[in-house]
Amino acid sequence: MYVELFGSELTIDESRIDADSETIREQIGEYETGERRAFDLEIAYPDGFTGAVMRAMTEIPAGETRTYGEIARTLESAPVAVGQACGRNPVPLIVPCHRIVGVDSLVGYGGGLELKRQLLEHEGAAIPGEP
Repeated sequence: MYVELFGSELTIDESRIDADSETIREQIGEYETGERRAFDLEIAYPDGFTGAVMRAMTEIPAGETRTYGEIARTLESAPVAVGQACGRNPVPLIVPCHRIVGVDSLVGYGGGLELKRQLLEHEGAAIPGEP
């Protein structure tokens, strides 16, 4: 499904979420207006490393970030592998891959760096490399 958020479009694989599209859109709308900081949706995580990275991402509260390296150390892996797993996240925003950043920059995001910046600012998180 495609959802619009802060003027950008995200693709979310709703088959990974145990909820109807109306509920998903409603919760995303509540997030966008600031009524919601966490999603109350059950996710079917993929097996393997991508699923492990996604679970780690769900542990990061709104308003906080972790670096690719921090997640990598937790999972005994490499930052590049974490970045690749973030890129395979089928449910961005719901599983907050935007909260994974570089040490001194935002790095990448499937919805684009401007949307990543907007999401982090919306949550009140510090943007690495910016005052």
